[in-house]
Amino acid sequence: MRDNPKGIRFSEACKVCEHFFGSPRQSGSSHRLYRTPWPGDPRVNVQNDRGMAKAYQIRQILKAIEKLNMP
Repeated sequence: MRDNPKGIRFSEACKVCEHFFGSPRQSGSSHRLYRTPWPGDPRVNVQNDRGMAKAYQIRQILKAIEKLNMP
């Protein structure tokens, strides 16, 4: 995901988010919102763009995972 954020399928990004953040709080449209356990901006958004996830959202997911894994 780090090497090629443009080449990630929406379904793959959703699987990664569900693994780290649980089920989405919104999933009925082209967007899926996942809740994160910290205050401030407690969500990760993934958007379906013709079967692919948007690159900037993949970078946000990676940043949130890094923050989640900090001791």
